[in-house]
Amino acid sequence: MATTFISTNSISTTLRISAMKSQAALSRATKEATTGRNADVGLSLGALAGRDVVLRAELLNVDKLVDTNGLVGGRLDTAQQRVDELIDTAKSFQKDLLAARNSAGGGTIIAQSASANLQGLISTLNVTMDGQYLFGGINTATRPILDYAAGSASKTAVDAAFSATFGFAQNSPLVSGITAADMQSFLDTTFQAQFDDPAWGTNWSTATDQVMRSRISTTQTIDSSASANEPAFRKLAKAYTMLSDLGTSGLNQSAFQTVIDAAIEDIGEAINDLAGVGAKIGTAQEQTTGATERLKVQGDLITQQINAMEQVDPTEASVRVTNLKSQLEMSLALTARIQQLSILNYL
Repeated sequence: MATTFISTNSISTTLRISAMKSQAALSRATKEATTGRNADVGLSLGALAGRDVVLRAELLNVDKLVDTNGLVGGRLDTAQQRVDELIDTAKSFQKDLLAARNSAGGGTIIAQSASANLQGLISTLNVTMDGQYLFGGINTATRPILDYAAGSASKTAVDAAFSATFGFAQNSPLVSGITAADMQSFLDTTFQAQFDDPAWGTNWSTATDQVMRSRISTTQTIDSSASANEPAFRKLAKAYTMLSDLGTSGLNQSAFQTVIDAAIEDIGEAINDLAGVGAKIGTAQEQTTGATERLKVQGDLITQQINAMEQVDPTEASVRVTNLKSQLEMSLALTARIQQLSILNYL
């Protein structure tokens, strides 16, 4: 009679195999009790596994859009804040110009304030976030506005234009002889050309007219930046430059008033244009916020569907863990007892 199936080795081997299976089952049950999710989703769902993969891909896409919208929203918030600051500065400076128009000796003070405002404008338009220039259009890797200082392309061009028109430099005492009519003609022609294309793009700006576009949902894209080439910024640059670098402190009263009047007009138009820029940014902010809210709702719905397919009852999983631990302990104990059996003990 064969003794294979009743030998202690056979019984011990069977118990070891049973223990290994119990350990594997215990590992899966422990994972399910801990995560609340099927340990092997593909095995558990079978033919529905494909649907689960599709849902998870959709959820990943939604999460990426939400994260991207966070970055877009941050850029828009910063740009809006900077535009608001430019408006406030321009309004305050406009009041100073009205007060200084008929005052004697106000040219020096106005020139200093205008120079500070010009540098502030350049700094604002060169603001960055996450390593990208917000007002560079699609050219986000390069400073959009070049400095206005001695030796710069913009100042060199203004100096050359002034000298070519009047025959002397801005700091010459001869500026006192410039008539109001001659100054007005210069402002309307040669000086204005410094802030129109192609001079603006050559001497002042590296920004593009085309702005960045960002996808904020699966079906919607928006303009997510502004360009330093907007007329509002050019007008501010023109007004601040004419007041700071056209010999304002040495002009006679009539020529000085001509410059002041031209600057007041440009700043007034710039403020209105800046309001339009801010409105466009505000619209983009609202669209981004709305899209993000809809994406979060969509993400919640997808998550609910995934959970319905993948989740397990944690209570039931905990009970299985307890039962499997008991079975494993019993199996290991029996294996140890059987391994101690020996025919020598009965001889």
